[in-house]
Amino acid sequence: MSDAQDIRLTPPYAEPQAPPGALGSGYHATLDRVEDYFDRTATQTWERLTSDAPVSGIRATVRAGRERMRGVFLYQLPEDLTGLRILDAGCGTGALSTEMARLGAEVVGVDISPQLIDIAQRRKPKDLKGSISYVAGDMLDPALGVFDHIVAMDSLIYYSAKDIGRILDKIEPRLRKTMVFTVAPRTPMLMAMWKAGKLFPRADRSPTMIPHSPRKIAEATQSGAVNTLERVTSGFYISQALEFRP
Repeated sequence: MSDAQDIRLTPPYAEPQAPPGALGSGYHATLDRVEDYFDRTATQTWERLTSDAPVSGIRATVRAGRERMRGVFLYQLPEDLTGLRILDAGCGTGALSTEMARLGAEVVGVDISPQLIDIAQRRKPKDLKGSISYVAGDMLDPALGVFDHIVAMDSLIYYSAKDIGRILDKIEPRLRKTMVFTVAPRTPMLMAMWKAGKLFPRADRSPTMIPHSPRKIAEATQSGAVNTLERVTSGFYISQALEFRP
């Protein structure tokens, strides 16, 4: 297993204009906003949230919800991951990558935020250094290679249904078995939060989650089937797990 710096990523924005059916300016604009938000605004908050440090009541519910969702993801994978290559797309600070590597997987963790990748690198357990590679970049980059499974926990929540469908279509040639990912479900609470968030000036907003129905996601992809898994609700954390099979 090579270290993260041995993986060469191709430029993620090489095409000035996306051809029909490809990811276009909306996807890349969202990618830029997410990177800017986590590198400029939220790095310290995210580092604390994903640690054992005390957090406020609201953030504690988010932490608990994310821990439960990691359990949902792991339940969808084989109990023994030995010999399997897994992409942790939007790996953040590396909690899920670490758990999968401890089950025997060869893990590539990729995140658009270099700051979060730096944290993941620092937190990588010494006994797993040969099992996890972290790299800053776009999960769709073909230079990352082919994977048995792909997991994307809370990393597609900012994209439109059309873009998620195209993301799945782009990933399908590099996916041998399954991809598990999450979206924000269309609940009354999340819809209200989404509408309220649109009232703020764009410069003051964090990237806004887009609520989805599983049916719309399934209709948006042309290359596989989307199945509904478990929904996790923990205070301010509400997330729907879905499975994509080529």
